[in-house]
Amino acid sequence: MDVTQTAAVAPATPVEERRPLVEMRDIRVSFGGVHAVDGVSVDLYPGEVVGLVGGNGAGKSTLIRTLSGARPADSGQILVNGEPVTIHNPRDARAYGIETIYQTLALADNLDAAANLFLGRELRTRTGALDDVAMEAATRGVISRLNPRFKNFKVPVKSLSGGQRQSVAIARAVHFDARILIMDEPTAALGPAETAQVRDLITQLKREGLGIFLISHDIHDVFDLADRISVMLQGKLVGTVDKDAVTKDEVLGMIIMGKLPGALTSQEEEQLH
Repeated sequence: MDVTQTAAVAPATPVEERRPLVEMRDIRVSFGGVHAVDGVSVDLYPGEVVGLVGGNGAGKSTLIRTLSGARPADSGQILVNGEPVTIHNPRDARAYGIETIYQTLALADNLDAAANLFLGRELRTRTGALDDVAMEAATRGVISRLNPRFKNFKVPVKSLSGGQRQSVAIARAVHFDARILIMDEPTAALGPAETAQVRDLITQLKREGLGIFLISHDIHDVFDLADRISVMLQGKLVGTVDKDAVTKDEVLGMIIMGKLPGALTSQEEEQLH
């Protein structure tokens, strides 16, 4: 099997005109002698979605856990806005504007949108009481900006649709100054209408200059949402490609066979179907 790491394809705008929000260089993570991530380098620019894909065990989740602070790397370097940083835990990650939107969303189902947005970081009045008015006003402001169709501010989030719940989780990250979002399977188990809501959210986040690492098993989602696609296989980076410069079959060839675009034989292409 040919697994070859290549340099990432540069964005359309010259690199010297833009600085990456985050760079992960030569990241290595091992578990009991198994190289879960083996010398991987990826980056992310403002207003960009990078799809991180690969089969089960490819190492993509472990790689992103190093950025989120859930599992520090054994070696390698992380830079945020061009500066080397050390991320030991999720608190460190948040301090550098890195937030993770997990598939489970980590919402308190019995609380409304405002209570979830400020959970653990509640606003208080001068007398020490909860400032419900200020928290609701801030929540309405940020969610309405991200999702103008959102209206259910007063109900427990368990009664919201999947797309609306994503709005609450993303708003919580954005309100507290996240600039780098890690989204783990954001459209998993959503219907077409809810998936469209999440896609609209991601489009709005890009407009606001946030960078998003999108982890997904759904290649259609990746092609709909990502600007670049980084493919991992057996802990290594097969390559990073411009979404508009490749076909879905070429990306499947990277995922399954570790073959870069243009390297697939006609027989191998047939095996993908």
